Amino acid sequence: MEDILIIQTDDFQLTQMDFFIRMLVAAGIGFIIGLEREYSSKSKKSELFAGVRTFIVVTFLGFLSTLVSVLFTPLIFVGALISVTLIVSVSYWITANKGGIGGTSELTILLAFFLGGTTFLGFVETSLALMVVTTVFLSLKVPFKTFIGEITQDELYAFITFVVLALLILPFLPNETYGPYHVFNPKELGWVIVLTSGLTFAGYLLMKFLGSNKGILYTGIVGGLISSTVVTWVFSKKSKEIPELSIHCAVAILAASTIMIIRVIVWVLIFNPGLWPALGLPIAIVFLAGLGISIYFYRKQQSADPLKADTDVPLGKPLNLREAIFFGLLYTGILFLVSYANEQFGEAGIFLSTGIAALTDIDAITISLSKLAGNNIQFLTAQNAILLAALCNTIVKIGISVFAGSHRLRKYILIGYGVIFLAGIVGFIILNA
Repeated sequence: MEDILIIQTDDFQLTQMDFFIRMLVAAGIGFIIGLEREYSSKSKKSELFAGVRTFIVVTFLGFLSTLVSVLFTPLIFVGALISVTLIVSVSYWITANKGGIGGTSELTILLAFFLGGTTFLGFVETSLALMVVTTVFLSLKVPFKTFIGEITQDELYAFITFVVLALLILPFLPNETYGPYHVFNPKELGWVIVLTSGLTFAGYLLMKFLGSNKGILYTGIVGGLISSTVVTWVFSKKSKEIPELSIHCAVAILAASTIMIIRVIVWVLIFNPGLWPALGLPIAIVFLAGLGISIYFYRKQQSADPLKADTDVPLGKPLNLREAIFFGLLYTGILFLVSYANEQFGEAGIFLSTGIAALTDIDAITISLSKLAGNNIQFLTAQNAILLAALCNTIVKIGISVFAGSHRLRKYILIGYGVIFLAGIVGFIILNA
């Protein structure tokens, strides 16, 4: 049975089924936002401005005024919006005279009106996404107040500096290569600096609000999804600043490197699943070794004296741009070294090129090898090269830890990465057996 068109103009058409679906979505949006507002009002024992029913009605008003506007004139929607705004303004004036100065519910009413309109126009996913984000932020009022109340002036300045760097400087950096070998890319360098400084700032905040134990661990895990090398640099420097946190930093570094192996697995499965049958077991051995040694040091950290780490360990600077810029320049220097070595040795071997390339980026070389496998190079060669890349990247992180970390961190990292390196050797033997 063909669905019936109930609206058909030059720019818009709507079937009966779509109308009912969008109407139910609009009702759901009003219900969920209104439920949160009503629950929040009751929990605070404050006077209720608008509850579930009001929000549903306002959402429907936005929905129906948009419908009529499509059929006749957009002025109808404008008139409905002005009417809702006047009602909200009067309500806010009355509330303000009674001593209430908040305007969240009033502004949310206007948002619900617009969400009803966008839902009618067919932007259902957008409306639902905005509803979810709005509801989440509305429900986080108490945590936000607690968080903001504990922010210091230095932390606020650090946040503003990071926002300026990430949103006002980085987007305008040229995305072109310059210099010898065409490897210097200002935007890429900017990304490295933003990533490094952002991870430092995130780790600082997690340590402050979760304690050094959980904060460092979570930062390592999340950072490992982006760059385990950056995590290694950040927490190696942290261990030298605060030697008492060395084992915490070691756990974060090893956890990030374990997550790195997951990234390798994902790239292989995406770009060339044919590599997986033979590569699966060797990679799994390296992953399990990293996971096992991370868990071992984590339990050792838990069983040790808690270090008073969650209360009186100094946090250091919220944002250390000097260290981030230094790491970015170091990264760029390695890129030049890689290019020079490739030019000197040419086609001397895929393994040599792979080992050098992995000094900076495990993701790029894994993707490249996966794409080439079965075409330009043999599967076994690609599989060996991917394992080699992982081990070479591990050597780089050992070097970073030894160079930038505390004496205690060096001991932990040499043990941890030693286990991972041996697992890689076992993987090579199995792969080539």
